Formats: sequence, structure tokens, C-alpha cells
Amino acid sequence: MKYPPPHHQDYDKQHMLEVIRHYPLATIISVKNNEPLTTHLPLIYRDDGKLIGHIDIYNPQAELLRNNNPITIIFYGPQCYISPTVYTTTQLPTWNYIRVHLKGTVEAIESKDALKESLIKMTEFLEAPDHKYVLEPDNSRMARALDYIKMFEISITEWEGKFKLSQDKKKKDIKQARKELISANQKSIESFLDKIFTQ
Repeated sequence: MKYPPPHHQDYDKQHMLEVIRHYPLATIISVKNNEPLTTHLPLIYRDDGKLIGHIDIYNPQAELLRNNNPITIIFYGPQCYISPTVYTTTQLPTWNYIRVHLKGTVEAIESKDALKESLIKMTEFLEAPDHKYVLEPDNSRMARALDYIKMFEISITEWEGKFKLSQDKKKKDIKQARKELISANQKSIESFLDKIFTQ
């Protein structure tokens, strides 16, 4: 049997870009001396096809985000458990999810002007569509922070979309699983936050 199952793979780049744009917080993975280093950072997809990010200079992974080093990136879309009761046919329990796995090479961008512009543009992107906050170029807090932030860009070499959405089921069951994915994500977030903030 082929793995991963072809029906759970999505090769449509536009679908993967939608995940990146809607869920920009990524896991970036580098390897040093056979030990993986992992950081969670928002990454923005630029018009030239590169991902742009910023990292604290004291993060040990920062030294690896340069010199054309290899990197792995994971973007996380929605996910949930699918009970057999969701389906109209007899099935086993499963888990549905959307993930995007990327591989690439990373380079440090040393220009303070480029870093400043990038921070402003990332804020603009993340504030959309309401733009309640605008990071102004003369922001004094940003000016003080520039010495403690490193900018990097990732050239993507491999794209892999993992969209496990009950595609191997009947059309009616696919629709039911979609409804469950939407409903379960809304309910689980509310339930989780209630538990966290009541302790």
C-alpha cells in the first residue's frame, strides 16, 4: 500500500498558500549536530515566492537561519477527531487535519532598513482586514527592538499538502466530516480556553 495515501495529498499550490495565509504561525525546524531545534514563528509569504520571518537574536536557532542552511517548515490548518457517529455509513474512528510541509533553504537578511520595513508589512498583513493598529516607521519601541531581532528569508524547494478530509468516503460522509471539522474546532477552542482561564 502506498503511503501517504494519494487521496490525502494535495498538490495544488494555491490550496497550500491559503493555509499559509490563514494560519501563518509555523513550526520551523533546523538541525545542528543531529539535534533538531524548533521554533514557532509567524511567516509571511511574499510575492517573490519566499517566506519571511523574524527571530529573537538570543534564540539558539537564530544562528542556523543563514548561510543557505536547510530548513523544514510546518503550517497547521484545522484538525479534529472524527467519530464513526459522524458518518452515515459504518466506519472506524479517525482524525482529520490540514497540514502543509515545506522544505527549503534559509538566508539571513542583515539590513536594518529591510527588517524595519518587513516588521511594518507583517503587522499590516496580520492586522487585515480591519487594520486597527498601524506600526508607524518612527515607532520608538520598534527602533529599540531592531538590535535584538534577526530577519530571514526562506526559499522553498519542496511543497507537500496533507489534507486528510475523509476524501475516501461517500460524498454524504465527506460533507458530514466537513461539518464536524468546523463545529469541533469552534467548540474545542472555547472549551480549552474556559479551562485555561478558570484556573
